[in-house]
Amino acid sequence: QVQLVESGGGLVQAGGSLRLSCAASRPTFRNYAMGWFRQAPGKEREFVASISVSAVTTYYADSVKGRFTISRDNAKNTAYLQMNSLKPEDTAVYYCAGGQTSAQAMRVPRGIDYWGQGTQVTVSS
Repeated sequence: QVQLVESGGGLVQAGGSLRLSCAASRPTFRNYAMGWFRQAPGKEREFVASISVSAVTTYYADSVKGRFTISRDNAKNTAYLQMNSLKPEDTAVYYCAGGQTSAQAMRVPRGIDYWGQGTQVTVSS
């Protein structure tokens, strides 16, 4: 069993930046593709970004492409989501996810084994 713990959420003004972190409890993290999802009030959870085990391949939702960057540090068992040029519509609870699957499959999502508890991101206008 792997626990994923997100941190880094908070309140920021539009145009600002935040970096989310997702720390895994076990080194087996390095065998998992990682992803970020978000859920706004009254909406379904949606895909944000994913990254392959080797960090060579990444995918982004069209709504965040060019503004968000996903990365990982396998030595620290941690994945990150750098969020720049934030907009009020980015307001949501952000969840990290991991699975023995591909970064491409996580977009569906498919093959996710673990979810974090979520961290709130609020962007004020």
